Amino acid sequence: MSQQLINHSPDLKRLRDEGYQIEVRGGYLLVHHVPFVDQNKQIQFGTLVSTLMLIGNIRTGAPDTHVIHFVGDNPCEIDGSVISSIQHSSGVSVLNNQITVNRSFSNKPANGYPDYYEKIKRYADIISAPAKYLDPSATEKTFQLIVDSTNDTVFQYIDTNASRANIEAINAKLEGQRIAVIGLGGTGAYILDLVAKTPVKEIHLFDGDSFDQHNAFRSPGAACLNDLNENPRKANYYQRLYSNMHKFIHAHAYYVRKENLQELNEMDYVFVCVDKNAARKMITDYLVRMGVAFSDVGLGVNVVDDKLTGAVRVTSANRGKNDHLPLRIFSEDSDDNDYVTNIQIAELNSLNAVLAVLKWKKFSGFYVDLENEHHCSYSIGVSKIFNEDVTA
Repeated sequence: MSQQLINHSPDLKRLRDEGYQIEVRGGYLLVHHVPFVDQNKQIQFGTLVSTLMLIGNIRTGAPDTHVIHFVGDNPCEIDGSVISSIQHSSGVSVLNNQITVNRSFSNKPANGYPDYYEKIKRYADIISAPAKYLDPSATEKTFQLIVDSTNDTVFQYIDTNASRANIEAINAKLEGQRIAVIGLGGTGAYILDLVAKTPVKEIHLFDGDSFDQHNAFRSPGAACLNDLNENPRKANYYQRLYSNMHKFIHAHAYYVRKENLQELNEMDYVFVCVDKNAARKMITDYLVRMGVAFSDVGLGVNVVDDKLTGAVRVTSANRGKNDHLPLRIFSEDSDDNDYVTNIQIAELNSLNAVLAVLKWKKFSGFYVDLENEHHCSYSIGVSKIFNEDVTA
């Protein structure tokens, strides 16, 4: 894919054709073998690293920033003094789980850089000029090819959002996880929408129901008439839709029952999004026995004085904390249960999903978790979030 991107991007192609040793890795452009003078007046070679702005994963857009990263010591003048005109920040930082940089530079033209050729050439010229003065044979134009690394990410296209935000190392904490979403009626579909944008290894969808017209009004995206006329299984519909982004989404177009619970054994985290307490209890009891972490979601909405009121909640558990579950998850449906009404609204389903995914990401070390709650509920009427079942 890297060579295809270069071939479709005039600025990258020009860099390659002029001999720059370029590489596209994730959401970054790397330019290797840039000569520079170190503080001991010796010639060394470093690597320029720039974020990449892409248009449709096919070609580059204009650079989003004039700042550039550098792998190597601080470039110096011929006398060993630091090139002060480009100094921005120093210190080792990790851009993703493969690229560690030592510093960044800033050189901003009046109108910014129109493309990556101009950006790379400008920095390479400034950094390498002293080295070329000391040794005219020193050059960044090696005409050496960087072999394409296979596109072994879980995404169909490069995650430039993570690289722009410089959170790829944090994102990597989610890699390798197998996630299950049980139930795709409303909240579960929004959970899939969020999880599909993360680098988890696999996403497994369990639901034996069909995708009906009413589902379209409480689910992410906009289903077309052809989708509704086909009346697909929910698991198949969402697998097809979100495979546009994530490669490893697996559809299980059947319900989770006692006889197939073992399919959850290999999961790292499970989102339980069912509307029957008997099924909820059976699944969560099994996950506790197997030591599989999970979040169980629910919402209850009622009509009061011609308005809607109610709450959404997320109850989570893991191997180390599950003693609160008997007070939160029941085996029988009851009219007194706040979470058994069938009124579902898209924004409540999506909020329920957001709270559940936040808890999963906290459990995975992605977000700070100072409260460490295992039961969270949002009350519509008072617009408050209540955290309970907290562990020290």
